[in-house]
Amino acid sequence: MNILVSIDDTDSIDSRGTGELAFLLGREMEENGWGKFGVITRHQLLVHPDVPYTSHNSSMCFNFDMKDGFMGNLTDHAARFLVKESAPGSDPGLCIAAIERIRKPELLIEFGRRAKQSVITMAEALTLAAEAEIHLSSHGGTEQGIIGALAGVGLRLSGNDGRLRGKLEIPSEDGVTTVGNILSHPRVDTVRTPDGVFPDGDGRIKLVDKIKTVLLGGEMVLLVVPEKDCGEAGGWRNCTRQELKCY
Repeated sequence: MNILVSIDDTDSIDSRGTGELAFLLGREMEENGWGKFGVITRHQLLVHPDVPYTSHNSSMCFNFDMKDGFMGNLTDHAARFLVKESAPGSDPGLCIAAIERIRKPELLIEFGRRAKQSVITMAEALTLAAEAEIHLSSHGGTEQGIIGALAGVGLRLSGNDGRLRGKLEIPSEDGVTTVGNILSHPRVDTVRTPDGVFPDGDGRIKLVDKIKTVLLGGEMVLLVVPEKDCGEAGGWRNCTRQELKCY
């Protein structure tokens, strides 16, 4: 069973980030023999004076290929984990959804998109979670974290939002590699430009900044843009972290 696990508002300015806690939680779930840990995506939500957040207001979501019969174990473990590991003063929220069993998935996706653009109440989040028949719980503080946790599942479910956690290590020669070499990386499905141009496999890519992929069309995509001043790189470079902020 393919499930999504999303957490939000687990950190403080001086603590470990929510992304690190998502990684530790997913790894523990796998080590317990409940299934296979997937990849973590970071989803940017609305930054607004009426929305409490630590630094960037983003939630983290990961997929998990769960063996049958472990949903209760997994949910209980995740709840205990957040209580134990979240930073003092945080407002941790947890959402767990079995993808095949979600009712009204289109409403969940729309909720995630709204959370990027407008202020949403906890009551709205709880009502939708009940309608969709998915787990949503708070584990401290003001309980506000449930909003971002639910939004994280909706955005991940859309297949068109989020940056994958961590940077890619791609071999290169003087900072230049080929599209084909990039596509051999297990965490890259596609190399293309933001407007849908696909460089051919021999195309040369200049690697800059931290190399990160985004989730688009349900795939892990390395976005590239034309680069005029890149010597033998053939006219392409990967998008920088600043250029990926909109994802």
